Amino acid sequence: MTFSIAAWDPTSDPPEWGVAVASKFLAAGSAVPWVRAGAGAIATQALANLSYGPDGLEMLEGGASAREVVGTLTSRDEDGVHRQLGVVDATGGAETFTGSECFDWAGGRVGDGYCCQGNILTGPDVVDRMAEAFESAPGELAVRLLAALRAGDEAGGDRRGRQSSALYVARERGGYGGEIDRSVDLRVEDHPEPVPELERLFHLHRLYFPRPEDLRFIPVDDVLAEELRGALKAAGYPSGEGSGYESIRNALFEYIGSENLEERWTEDPTIDAGILAHIRAR
Repeated sequence: MTFSIAAWDPTSDPPEWGVAVASKFLAAGSAVPWVRAGAGAIATQALANLSYGPDGLEMLEGGASAREVVGTLTSRDEDGVHRQLGVVDATGGAETFTGSECFDWAGGRVGDGYCCQGNILTGPDVVDRMAEAFESAPGELAVRLLAALRAGDEAGGDRRGRQSSALYVARERGGYGGEIDRSVDLRVEDHPEPVPELERLFHLHRLYFPRPEDLRFIPVDDVLAEELRGALKAAGYPSGEGSGYESIRNALFEYIGSENLEERWTEDPTIDAGILAHIRAR
């Protein structure tokens, strides 16, 4: 009842693994995607066996290949003919499985470092378009996963309709504050257009949780400081008098904290270009 893609990006530093999924099913993101940095990514769906997620990740972390994980999980499951599974391992090996009793159209595609799979789809072109989009899309892993999901949705997606979507990406110390590996974990639980809504949420996510390479700091000279003073005052943050960065620093710090933009803060007399654009837009 779902279409998904599991993939890795070895060019990211550190590497990333992720899953994107959409379905005519409430909160598919709570069931389908399972990802662990350094180990791999799993999508479990159809008559989903949710134990495939944690059990498969343990196997991957222990050094098992994607093919070995799929073979082990499905062969010991008496209902394996009703399951669908996509796995990408720690070195980018990919494997997809569709049980013989999954509802049509059901199947998958495997490429270099990714696999696409779906069931109860409008046709095989859904996973074909997903694979093409993932291979051709530029940018980070999350962007490419969303491109694949959009292509599958536009090709017809789940033939019963639309309801939920999710995006889960992990990389070592990639989460908020650099303390955990969960770098992107976004879910649309119940929405008439879940894939466009997921893209909207990801756009916001990149504002609040930028990747280090996305940050660009601009020196705050007297002219820019005066512009910021006026904007901060208009937003209700007393910025005092004087000139230069130090005269507005406290007000700017308070504003950034209140707006949840602290991942873009620096102690230097500069301002991140994303924050500046956000202030100017508002």
